[in-house]
Amino acid sequence: MTIKLFGILKDLAGGTDEVVWPASQKNRSVKDLVCELTDKFPQLGELIRENKVMISVNHEIATDEMTIHPEDEVALLPPFAGGMDTLSLAEGESVLVRVQRESFSVDQEIDRVRNSSKMIGGINVFLGIARERSQGRDVSRITFEYYEGMAQKTLRKIRECALTRFDIREVLIIHRYGDIDIGENIVLIVVGAEHRADAFKACQWCIDELKQITPIWKLEKTSTGEVWVEQHP
Repeated sequence: MTIKLFGILKDLAGGTDEVVWPASQKNRSVKDLVCELTDKFPQLGELIRENKVMISVNHEIATDEMTIHPEDEVALLPPFAGGMDTLSLAEGESVLVRVQRESFSVDQEIDRVRNSSKMIGGINVFLGIARERSQGRDVSRITFEYYEGMAQKTLRKIRECALTRFDIREVLIIHRYGDIDIGENIVLIVVGAEHRADAFKACQWCIDELKQITPIWKLEKTSTGEVWVEQHP
């Protein structure tokens, strides 16, 4: 069984992004796996016990008693920072929810939402940009890493929930990955609604939710070295 690692967890495991774990003769629970990981990587185990690391099985957050099978995809996820790699989706949805390396045109994406419905009377936009200073440190570059498959799935859930929860017509969510220079675009959320109040509320909810639950991690390059960022206002 192969366990995927992301963010700072790769450093704690000796710089690797995957750990090959021996198969078990009996069914192994998530709790059993945590005990085994703690024996080999004590620092990882400590973070898991402190609830600073989550475990996913097949792109879903796992519980302690969940059974892990040899063919399952297991990943350790540190706190979230948060190509056109998409799963088998309808074309319209894959355009409206994207994780991509390249930048994007804000005007084109706004038009994409504007043209989705003649009932849209207001559009609210959140645009996240790479800044040159963070938590008291000068930053020269940012790198975003993401869990392919699970990140897209999470963003789709955010969009679907927003469409159900708020009185809005359309939502577009884009997040970039890879190296991003200072001043470049990072994340874009565009919400179209009949009325502005609904668009405002939905847009804020989407970015807050994205930061909390999307498996995307942020590495800042500073004058004193590289720093994985765990908390975001």
